[in-house]
Amino acid sequence: MVVITRLVASKGRPKKVKVYLDGKYAFSLEVAVALEARLRIDQELSQSKIDRLEHENGLKRALAAANRLLSFRPRSEKEIRQKLLQKGFNTAIVTESLKYLKERKLVDDAAFARYWAENRTTFSPRSGRLVQLELRQKGVTAEVAQETSGAVDDEAAAYAAGSKKASRLEASDYDQFHRRLGEYLRRRGFRYDVIDRSVKRLWQEIAHKE
Repeated sequence: MVVITRLVASKGRPKKVKVYLDGKYAFSLEVAVALEARLRIDQELSQSKIDRLEHENGLKRALAAANRLLSFRPRSEKEIRQKLLQKGFNTAIVTESLKYLKERKLVDDAAFARYWAENRTTFSPRSGRLVQLELRQKGVTAEVAQETSGAVDDEAAAYAAGSKKASRLEASDYDQFHRRLGEYLRRRGFRYDVIDRSVKRLWQEIAHKE
């Protein structure tokens, strides 16, 4: 057993409590963890109690880090896992954090997949095939990725993507217009037949404007 001889609140942010055992600094805890444990001067701590406190502290920090990531945009389970591991949290803490987040639907790969596909369609159109590949790279299961990407309308997406690019292309030479716009759409994962129809449609629209 060891005895708590000092509890010192840090002045920085986030605020923490420095715990001194038998006169020596031992570790720091999040304020919430220290309060929940009701730590006090002269309290005796066993090694198992110390281990439990450090585990709870790690979990609290990991959940805070995960919530910061999720405040910017939804994330897949794989993304959260990778980010937390990169921040130095151990595997047990990361696994427990993800369990907590998934139980509360804060991490939900199916919902994330829908968000990703809708975001791509709205802001950066690409083919369903490429959306599916991106989802798989982010750890979404093959079944969910396929189902979600199947809702992408390649014809509409190719036209939307092509419209932005076509307005910046020289429209006096059809072959050059077709080649440059076709290459652009191909990089976005569209099939040749979809590309060909979209390019012809956009060329006709530009020609009519002129």
